[in-house]
Amino acid sequence: MGEAPGPAIRAFFDEATNTVTYLVWDEATRAAAVIDPVLDWDNRSGEAETRNADAVLAALAAEGLRLDWVLETHVHADHLTASPYIKAKAGGRIGIGDRIRQVQQIFRPVFGAEDLLPEGGDFDALFADGAEFLLGSLPVRVLHVPGHTPACVAYLMPGCAFVGDTLFMPDYGTARCDFPGGDAGALWRSIQKILALPPETRLFTCHDYKAPGRDHFAWESTVAEQRARNPHLRDGVTEAEFVALRQARDAKLSAPALLLPSIQVNMRAGRFPPAEANGVRYMRIPVVLKGALAAG
Repeated sequence: MGEAPGPAIRAFFDEATNTVTYLVWDEATRAAAVIDPVLDWDNRSGEAETRNADAVLAALAAEGLRLDWVLETHVHADHLTASPYIKAKAGGRIGIGDRIRQVQQIFRPVFGAEDLLPEGGDFDALFADGAEFLLGSLPVRVLHVPGHTPACVAYLMPGCAFVGDTLFMPDYGTARCDFPGGDAGALWRSIQKILALPPETRLFTCHDYKAPGRDHFAWESTVAEQRARNPHLRDGVTEAEFVALRQARDAKLSAPALLLPSIQVNMRAGRFPPAEANGVRYMRIPVVLKGALAAG
């Protein structure tokens, strides 16, 4: 990544979904990116609002920044993205890893998403592993880090990396791998790519849940801290040990509260399903009948 200075970074934490959104910019050119923006969604009423996104937009304006990119690390299963709203208000292009196509292939039939366009649908840019682009004068490299989902990516900038759900804080661990297309072995290998970065590299995660004994939310660590302290993968832990631990933990996890609406919206780059004949948009809920119900 050369000797270029690192970006300016401001984090926005949404406690309702435990999600961190980042406003990242190049001080020299004022070019900016928003990473993993959150739409406020009330799952009980089906109402969507833009409080989180508006706070990011207000900061963008206050800093006098030009928005070039809205970047997604993956198709999130725990919050709805505000990417199209931010793009409509401030410009920029929506980007994600090019293996989004694989995620869309998995979920298109699940939700009957016949409106989902081929070749990435509503996203403006699909990044291949190793793709490079500039944010103003800052070099950005895209690193494919599958495991949590098949299409996860990290965004590497000078001195830092935005790692999405791949890693959590060093006192908490790593992401689940039990979603369709997830793979604990793949996650282990992806994390090794991140841990091969220089020890001082700052790592910014997409979520925090307060590890036991910690009374505040946090989202920044370093490669050195992860290697020394992360209970799932610190130095000395083998891939086989990690896979066994991850699979045992995943077997006990319940589905995220916003899984079904999140996937439907996020695989469309934040676009809601099209309105039906009555003018109303609907989320679909696949029904699985078990036991005696299935026999009937």
